[in-house]
Order: sequence, then C-alpha cells, then structure tokens
Amino acid sequence: MALFLFLCFLFSIIVSQAKAGDPVSCDNNRGNYTTDSAYDNNLKTVLSSFSSHKQINYGFYNFSYGQDPNKAYAIGLCRGDLNTTQCLTNINNSFVYLRQQCPNQKEAIVWGGDFTLWYSNRSIFGIVETSPTQYLIYERNASDAERYKEALSNLMTNLTEKAASGDSRRKYDADSVSDPANFATIYGYALCMPDLSSQQCNDCLAQTVLEIPECCNGKMGGNILKPSCRIRFDPYRFFNPTIVLDSNATPPKPSSLPPSPSTTNSTSTGHNKIRTVIATAVPVATVFLFLIFICIYLRFRKLKQMVEAGNGEYDDGDGDEDEDEISIVESFQFNFDTIRVATSDFSDSNKLGQGGFGVVYRGKLPNGQMIAVKRLLKDSSQGDVEFKNEVLLVAKLQHRNLVRLLGFSLEGTERLLIYEFVTNKSLDYFIFDPIRKAQLNWQKRYDIIRGIARGLLYLHEDSRLRIIHRDIKASNILLDNEMNPKIADFGLARLFVIDQTQGNTNRIVGTYGYMAPEYAMHGQFSVKSDVFSFGVLILEIITGHKNSTNIGHGNDAEYLLSYVWKSWRERKAINTIDPSLNNVSANEIMRCIHIGLLCIQENVVERPTMASVALMLNSNSLTLSIPSKPAYFYGSGTRSLQDMQLWAGHIDSTTSSESKNTASNTDPYPR
Repeated sequence: MALFLFLCFLFSIIVSQAKAGDPVSCDNNRGNYTTDSAYDNNLKTVLSSFSSHKQINYGFYNFSYGQDPNKAYAIGLCRGDLNTTQCLTNINNSFVYLRQQCPNQKEAIVWGGDFTLWYSNRSIFGIVETSPTQYLIYERNASDAERYKEALSNLMTNLTEKAASGDSRRKYDADSVSDPANFATIYGYALCMPDLSSQQCNDCLAQTVLEIPECCNGKMGGNILKPSCRIRFDPYRFFNPTIVLDSNATPPKPSSLPPSPSTTNSTSTGHNKIRTVIATAVPVATVFLFLIFICIYLRFRKLKQMVEAGNGEYDDGDGDEDEDEISIVESFQFNFDTIRVATSDFSDSNKLGQGGFGVVYRGKLPNGQMIAVKRLLKDSSQGDVEFKNEVLLVAKLQHRNLVRLLGFSLEGTERLLIYEFVTNKSLDYFIFDPIRKAQLNWQKRYDIIRGIARGLLYLHEDSRLRIIHRDIKASNILLDNEMNPKIADFGLARLFVIDQTQGNTNRIVGTYGYMAPEYAMHGQFSVKSDVFSFGVLILEIITGHKNSTNIGHGNDAEYLLSYVWKSWRERKAINTIDPSLNNVSANEIMRCIHIGLLCIQENVVERPTMASVALMLNSNSLTLSIPSKPAYFYGSGTRSLQDMQLWAGHIDSTTSSESKNTASNTDPYPR
C-alpha cells in the first residue's frame, strides 16, 4: 500500500511537471477578478461542469454559467485521437494549472499537447480569434529545405481542406506525407473549434499556415497555436488513429448550466446568519468603497479628460474602457522634463521631420535608449480621437512590421508620443531618389513588400480588433538597420469591432493617389481600402516612380497606375521596371506587378484580401486572375487622379491634395 501511494505521488509530480511546460496566455485587457467574487464562483462552476457531461464523446465542450456582466464562458477541445476519458482527464488536470498561471485574469487559455482550454467573461462561441499566437519549434533543420517546404505545403493544404469540412462536433484531420529528399515522413494535423463555420475554419487555418515560414522556416517541426485553430507538423508520428464518431449523433448547442442546488437549498438558520452579516457589512463596505472611488476620481480626473476621445470612435466593446485607459496611462506615461532633456529641449538639430500633426525629434533617454518623439502641434487637426487611437490602440499592437509605441507624455497643452527609434529613414527617402534607390536591390524590395503585407495582415486579421490604417504610403513605411519595413503613423487608424468590415466617414483623411476611389469619393472605407493603397505602393517600389508623377511627355504623359496597367495589357510591363534593378528576377517582378494591379482594381469586391495577397507573395504556384482597369485611369470617359481630387474636395474642406495633406507630409516618421 505504501508503494502504491508513493507511485501515485510520483505520478502527480510528473503530471504537474508536464503541465508546467504548456503554453499559456493570460489576457490582462479583459479585466481582473478577485477570489470568491461573482465571476470567480461562476468560473469555478463552469469549469467543474466538464466532467459531469459524459454524454459528450467527441471532445468538444462549450458551457457558460451566471449572469452578465459576471457570466463565465469556457471551451474545452481535444484532438481527434483522444477518447472521452483521456480528453476529460487532460482538461480537468489543466484547470488548476491555468488558474495558477493566470490567477486573476478573466480571460485565459492553455494549449496542451492534445487539448485546448479557454475561458472568458465574454461569449467565445462561434467566433474566430487568431491572436494571441504561440510558437513551439522543433529545432532540427531539413537538409533540403525547399523540398521539405514543398512537401509540407501539400500536407497542410490537404489537412486544412479536410479539417474545415468537418461538422459541428469535430473539425480535425491528421495525416502524413513522404519526403524522399530529406529521407523523412512529415506528420501533421490541423484543428479548429468545431462551432466555427467551414469558411471560418478554412480562413483561420490558412492564416496559420502562412505563418510557418515566419516561425519555423527550414525547421522540420513546429506548433502554431491560436485560440480558434492550431496546426502541428513533425518528422515523427505523434498522434494515434482518429476516433470515428457516430454519424447519427448530433451535439447539443452551447448552453447555460442550471443553478447549483446548493445555492438554493439553504436552511433558515443559514439565511438569518447571512442577513446579520449583510446588515453589518454593507454600511461599512459602502463608506469604504465611497472613499476609494473619491480618491480614484480625484487622481485620474484630469488625466482622463486629456486622453478620453471626444466622439467615442474607439470602443473595444468590453465595457472596461475606463479601466484600460487608467492602466495604460499608469504604465506608458513619461515625465515631460525627461523627454525635454532627451531631445535637448526639442532642438532643431534633433529634428527628424514634420508631418501634418506635429514635429518628430530624435532623443536619448538617461539609460542610453534612442527614441523618436512626436510633438503634436497645439493647433493640429489631430484631436483627442487620433491621440487616443495612437496611445490606446498602438500600445497594444506587437508585430515586427509595425513601429512600436513606447509611451506618451502630457504637460499642460503639450502632448508627446514616444516611439522606438528606427535607424533608417522612410521608404520614400530611398525609392524615389535616383542615387539612394540603388541601395535597394530586388531582394530587399521584395522583402519590404512582403513585410508590409505581413504588417497589414496583422492589422486586418490577427490583432484583437480589425484595424484599418487609412494612410498606407511610402513615407509611412520606416526601415530599420536591416532595411526591414515597419508601418508607422496610426493617427488615422480606424478601429473595428470583430464583425464589422466597412464604415463611412464624413471626414476624408489620407493621401491622394494612395486613396481608394470609394473612400475619396464617398467616404466608404474597409480593409480593401488599405489593399488599394498597398497595391499602389507595390507599383511604386517596382517602378521607382511616385504615383502622382506624369510618366512620358506631352499628350502621352500618364499617371503611374494607368501607365503600368496599359503596359501590362500590351505585354510591355517589363519596360516599367526600375532600370536600377537591371531586370533581375524578371518573372518574380512581373508577378508582383500583377499582384499590384489586382489590388488597385476599382471594384472593391474584385480586390483580394491581405490574407490572399500574402499567400500570392509566398507561393508562386498560385494562379492569378486577370486584373480589371485600375480606379485612377487616365483616358477618355474615365476618372483621373485630378478628377478624384476635385470630387473629394467637395466632400470635406479639410481634405487636401498630396502636396498639402491633412494626414501627413513627406516625413511623418516616428523613427
């Protein structure tokens, strides 16, 4: 018996250690809870309910309990090769571990080797969440990386299609493919939350597969873990045969659990004691809380007035906006005198550039860190909305192709934004200069194009909320010391709720030539507006011409978009390539021109999404459709760039041409 107890103890240690390696995400943006609070009790109830639903034999559990705003939602999902007992054991063993790792966060997720557990104070049923993402990499390199990548791509395409075709009980598939070039067999699986539609599952997995080169390039194995879907591949078998489900069984819909009997069957004595405690505690607690609220109000009243947006354009929909603002104010605010010293009192010698909303200065903090400081103009048209966007929105974004906001400073009428310092200048500093453009060979330009695409894909699909930049242009792409692109200037970013895909505005801001026609003319914007701007940028990078430049002479002069499209139609697109590239990798360049033309089509529906664009840029095997005429086409009976400028000028007097732009001028930086 003693030996048995010892073995049980040893087994519990092994289980605990195994769980300690599982990736976890604790979401601090969704709010916190305290022990024995209403949410804590609801969460305990919903987590304890998993093991009581033995009738579920397909490895997917989605339950909720309580009443808003303290209602708890939970999802448990197992890989398709686990039986019910194994699935519930693994999920139940993870409860304590996850609550230890995320002791007071209302939303948290753990990815076990063969299961996912996710809980929240918001409904997480039937939605696609692709962020946060965790990478687990098998460090062994493939001897023939290209052949391995090709075999892996075929496997993942097959797995994505089969997983997405599953029903509401299971969206999972596992398989293998032989790779003779590396003397290996690649094993892999793809898994989605079953309550997603087939299209939602396919989109989630497609985005995940696109990240393989970013996380695991040349490696023989890797895990990419997202809340709504996950994939794994390795050169060894790590899964068992998939368990066959009963074709006649149908899963129940997500349901709220009934109240626990113990909460309704109290004795009269217990009720009397509770009443006594409440009668004593409530007055004391009320006074105490009142004093706390007064202190908080006095402490943050002035700060919140300066940060809070005037028309509510920013709204994350979770009801905790004020708490988020206070938290960010506390952690991101810099002392104004510190920044003034860092920039030598904003001396002209440290001036990096000037945009429509302020001047950018180079600075150096006392710890030696270089920074870029945007000093907003006191009479700038950028109001509280834009300022709040930059602070509350950009501070939450983390991607290698986005400029990182370090913080802000407020002092009287002074408003400063502090960014990371990006070593090189903006893309237009190089691409439009006849001498400096030679520093950007085709490989660097191609990497810049793909990097911008990754950054936009993150904004459109992978960040917590859908974000439309609205001012993608060469001067808003900064280059670091390795010429990696970073998207800058989020003052014009438009924040979207999860299911919103387009919007309207009466204030047209941006830069003509990069601006989509439906936005310039009617104030309608969507993710496809950024796709249009990205297409213009591709053509500028390839040709070395600004979009507003007349190419040719006299009556033959044309704007860039018209010039490239007509050349492409006449099979002369190779003549549009920047001569400094010497037609190196002509086929790859021609494919990029083709992609750029697809992005600038006038019909919004015909333009691809950034997810599709990223796939086109990373796979030469995809067949591209034939582009239609671009929006700004110079010719009889069609709209020219000047026509667009005149039309848009009637919409809003604050709108201006590229030479006088309310959004930004040639060098908005930050650096």
